[in-house]
Amino acid sequence: MGTKDPRVDAYIEKSADFAKPVLRHLRKIIHTGCPDVEETFKWGLPSFVHNGILCIMASFKEHCSFWFWKGRLIIPQSKMPSEKAMGNFGRISSVADLPSDKVLLGYIKKAVRLNDDGVPSPTRSKSKVKTLRVPSYFMTALKKNKKALSTFKNFQYSHKKEYVEWITEAKTAETRSKRMKTAVEWMAKGKGRNWQYEKK
Repeated sequence: MGTKDPRVDAYIEKSADFAKPVLRHLRKIIHTGCPDVEETFKWGLPSFVHNGILCIMASFKEHCSFWFWKGRLIIPQSKMPSEKAMGNFGRISSVADLPSDKVLLGYIKKAVRLNDDGVPSPTRSKSKVKTLRVPSYFMTALKKNKKALSTFKNFQYSHKKEYVEWITEAKTAETRSKRMKTAVEWMAKGKGRNWQYEKK
């Protein structure tokens, strides 16, 4: 059996009169589509969880919002709102602005399957590939030390960035040269830029 959070009841009661039937309707549909769903609060908003976040609802002064955590995998792009509003269904001011109960139930059940199967959120799994501009003098210095070069190549993006920024932000050529020499020595030993602060 699912669980209901009294904070959600309080949230609904504090919402504007137009929002109350919308939020109650959404809540009922979610529990129908996923009887095991658990209610909680995330980011100060009523959230529904089953093996991870399923969906979140919110009310504002003039509209409500509702979205699925993995909405891009659930709702066809053609059904997404063209307006820029928080949520998968644009600005909701009445129950009539929502898809039919049948459609919503289908979305909820799909969200449950995605969570049960451990499918990650597309906002995280499809993040843009990060590129880092490494100065030629930086690579030239590394190529003189095979161990340092190998360490740098195997570093995660964040570790590479820390070294590159530390060296390129030097205000004088002399400081840059000293940092570059130190960086090569550290990387030759497999150390990150902030190795002194890393947990052993």
